[in-house]
Order: sequence, then C-alpha cells, then structure tokens
Amino acid sequence: MLNVLVTDMSRDVSLRVTGDVHIGGVMLKLVEKLDVKKDWSDHALWWEKKKTWLLKTHWTLDKYGVQADAKLMYTPQHKVLRLQLPNMKSVKVKVNFSDRVFKAVSDILLVLIMFYLTCLSLGSIYSSPGLYSKTMTPTYDSRDGSPLSPTSAWFGDSPLSEGNPSVLAVSQPVTSPDILAQLFKPQTLLDKAKTNKGWMDSSRSLMEQDVKDNEALLLRFKYYSFFDLNPKYDAVRINQLFEQAKWAILLEEIECTEEEMMMFAALQVRNCFCISVVIFLKFGDITSIPELADYIKVFKPKKLTLKGYKQYWCTFKDTSISCYKSKDESHGPPAHQMNLRGCEVTPDVNISGQKFNIKLLIPVAEGMNEIWLRCDNEKQYAQWMAACRLASKGKTMADSSYSLEVQNILSFLKMQHLNPDPQLITDQNSIDINPECLVSPRYLKKYKNKQISARILEAHQNVAQMSLIEAKMRFIQAWQSLPEFGITHFIARFQGSKKDDLIGIAYNRLIRMDSSTGDAIKTWRFSNMKQWNVNWEIKMVTVEFADEVRLSFICGDIDCKVVHEFIGGYIFLSTRAKDQNESLDEDMFFKLTSGWM
Repeated sequence: MLNVLVTDMSRDVSLRVTGDVHIGGVMLKLVEKLDVKKDWSDHALWWEKKKTWLLKTHWTLDKYGVQADAKLMYTPQHKVLRLQLPNMKSVKVKVNFSDRVFKAVSDILLVLIMFYLTCLSLGSIYSSPGLYSKTMTPTYDSRDGSPLSPTSAWFGDSPLSEGNPSVLAVSQPVTSPDILAQLFKPQTLLDKAKTNKGWMDSSRSLMEQDVKDNEALLLRFKYYSFFDLNPKYDAVRINQLFEQAKWAILLEEIECTEEEMMMFAALQVRNCFCISVVIFLKFGDITSIPELADYIKVFKPKKLTLKGYKQYWCTFKDTSISCYKSKDESHGPPAHQMNLRGCEVTPDVNISGQKFNIKLLIPVAEGMNEIWLRCDNEKQYAQWMAACRLASKGKTMADSSYSLEVQNILSFLKMQHLNPDPQLITDQNSIDINPECLVSPRYLKKYKNKQISARILEAHQNVAQMSLIEAKMRFIQAWQSLPEFGITHFIARFQGSKKDDLIGIAYNRLIRMDSSTGDAIKTWRFSNMKQWNVNWEIKMVTVEFADEVRLSFICGDIDCKVVHEFIGGYIFLSTRAKDQNESLDEDMFFKLTSGWM
C-alpha cells in the first residue's frame, strides 16, 4: 500500500500498487480513486523525505526508490510567491515550484514583462520585511501559471503610458524614518556574510530548498556588472538598480564618506522633485484611500459682509472636505463639511504675491455654494488643487492620475516665476528635506537635522538641472564608484588555516579578508584565473591562477554551490563584457533569508 496526501483536499489516499508501476500510472490510479471532477494537469508527486519531485512519469516506483513506507504528496506545481522588488513594492506571482530556480526566475520576469509592458532583467530573491501590504494579484492559468486577465486588470482601467508610468519605473521616496528602523542593518562584515548564506541554488527547485506556498521572498540584483543601461529603453531596470543602491546606502550595507552621503541624499531629493512631492500609485487591490490634512484658510463670501478668511484644520477624504476649528477637535463632528462631487474648481494664483487660492462652486439645492480655499505655499496648493479637481469628477486621490496632476500643477507654477532660477528648486516650499529619510543613521547621530538639511540643499545645487533618469544614472554610477561596491562576503576556512576568515567575491576579483577588521589579506584577479572546481564530498572550492597559485577553502555555514555560482557567474560576466550588445538575462537568481531579520 502506498500512502499519498492530496494537499488541495487535505486527504490521505491509499493505493495498492507494485514497484514496476510507472509514476504516470500512479497518478492515474490516484485521480480515479478520488473521483473528483477537477483539472489535475498541474499536479505532480512530491517526496518530502527525499526532497524531490517525481516528474519523470515514465520512471517506475522502483527506479525512483519509492518503497511502501514512503509518504508522497500530490500537489500543484505552481504556487504563490509574495515577491518584494528592489523598490520595496510587493507583488504576488504564481511560480512553478518544480522548476529549477534559474528557470523559475526567468518565468517570473516574463510575467513582469507581460504585466508592465516592459523589461526587468538581472534579479535575485530573498525574504520580505513586510513594509508594504498592498500587493497585486493577477489571475493565472492553473496549468502553466500564465496570466488569464489582461495587463489592465492589474491597475484598473489606467493605461501604462509615459504619463502614467508603471510601479516598476517610478521610485518612491522614503516617507518615514520608521521604515528604515524596521529593516535589518548589518553592523559588521560578519553580519553581511551571514545574510549572504541565503542565496539559493539555481540548479535546484524552490520546493527542494524548503520554500513554501505564499512565502515572502525578495528580488534583488545578484551580480554587479550592468551592461546596456540605455535611458531611452531601460527606465524600469535603471529604477530598480537605483532603488537597490539607495537602500544599500541608507542601511549602511556599503560604506561611503560624509561628502558622498550628502551627494546621494541630494540625488534622492532631485528624484523626489522630478516625480512630484507626493505620489500615490493605484493598485488593483488597494485597501485604503490617501488623505490630506492641514491648516487651510477658508472663506465663504456673503453679501454685506467684510469678514475675511478663517483658518481651519481641514481633512480631505474621498471627495469631501471637513473643516474643524483645530486639529484637536478633528475627532469630533466638523464645523463645516462639503462634498466636491460635481463642483466647479477655479484657480486664483499670483506667484509674485504668494497668493494660492482655490475657488469652489459647490452644487446645492438652492443653486451653487461659493467657497474659497487659501493655501500657504505651492506644494500645499498643488496637492489640494489636484484633489479638488479629481473630486469634482467623482474620483479620489487613490486614482493613478493624482500624482501626475500634482506634478503638472507644480511645473505650471514654476514656469510663472518672473526670474527663473535653478536655486528655486531647492526652496523649502517646493521640496521637503527630511534628513532622517535621506541619510544613514550614522550621520543623524553626528549632526543636527538643520545642519544636514543645509548640506543636502547645498549639494543639490550641483544636480538641480538633471532630469529624473539622469539623477538615477548618476546615483548608480556613484554607487559603482564606492570602494566596497559589488563585494559579496562569505565566511570561509582557507586550507591550512585554523580560524575562519572572510572571502569577498567582487565582479573582477577574489579577496581574502580579516573577519575582525575587514582588511584585505590577499587579492586574486579573475583575469588571472585558469580554472576552478569543487570537491563535492568535502565541499571544498579550489581556484587555480596563471601564476601557479592555488586557492582552496571551505564555507562552513553555506553550501559551496552558492559560492561556486558567484565565482562562475562573475567569470561568465567578465567574458560577456566583451560584447556590449548582448543583454544578460541569464544573471537572475533567488535569495532566501528566512529568519535573518
């Protein structure tokens, strides 16, 4: 008797079979005994104890070594992954858990290409810290995992165009220091080495490496040789590289000087300005609608009255504005409330006079109710004006056009300045400088926020004329120029040594490092490498160089297969670097770091 668990139904089924029955025959008997009308084409047998899929349906049970005491599972091959992208946004995708990781990642990227009408290449995956709960969940074919619904179903009816860019191509500013506080920050090189033990074996399946259904993984660039970054065609890829670089610097995963940190912060500010001060992107399953809340001066004209504007604490929710006498009273009933659906919105702006008024004509039973709103600055005006215009059409700030509307209003105001000056871009009224979200914690402890803000604004003058894509490219190039760029650390015991050291693998060299100080003990260039091999019995990696130097080491807390892939991968990249016209879609891997947070 062979016992099989059908995972979909949580049902154990016993089958009477002999060892010469092939796997296909076992599945046929199982389906017949279940007698359930269902598409079983995506299901396969999984042997939990041996960590292996029984995919060769022509093999017999004896050939696989399956005995009567074996416990098999009949389970779908395609399962859900919660995938976090380098920009910290999460999506849900169905992946074939029986494919090799290399193939699984390729399929994921194909899904992203179909979804975003664009291309993201060169990735890796590991576990999500759960910063963002909003995910995009398409409908998939149960047999091959391909999306059934069109791309528009992921974003609603908003087209993915230049004016409404995809979530992959748009960088989101860090809005709160609490976000940084939630993330893991490596304190030492050993911490960095420990996180790298999670890189997954590209030659084995997800299921074989204990990845479960609906597990949170992170997609990250694994190799650091980036070819063919064309600003005209690679907006998505450039943005994801920018995001990975930004978080690496903010979390101090890579060292940089004080001056470099201010430059990186200035480029972030430039990025924030280019995409508008506030951006709200629409997701298919958005669970909350953005809101505005601030002190606004409100005026209701009446005949035979000289009363002027009165300041209220105003909240903008859905399509309505609620006015309270103070912020403290906002939990109670409002003093005034107005629904802007169907209203007329008219601007009344004078840049030189710093007048930013919004005229509202709100339909009521008696006709039109006239209300004036006065904002304090351009930023506030752009946000509230954009919200009013959408509300008049019956739309909320959750609509994807909100961010574009804010940006257009700010751009229009900028053109009205009598004396256009690049330094106006850094005016506090148009850009919020929050040092806690722009620099790493080290410098927040060293200086006061005002001092850091002043230095960031000063550095911003050098990048104020850059476009969005230029600022991202400059950020990536500066990241690549850092001394520690592209070095992946592993804990290793070198042959003949009695203690553990660190080995750093960069895109062009191997480095033996002191684990306590991080000092380089010895460096070997890939250009001087003859060959490498692995003794799989003792898990030892051996690398030979042209000058007859042989390097052998064992990685204690990680399978040497991972290190072998890094070395082999970089050799592969250095070879391909000779042909700049080839894309590197092969450079895609998973990383799983369950528990390292």
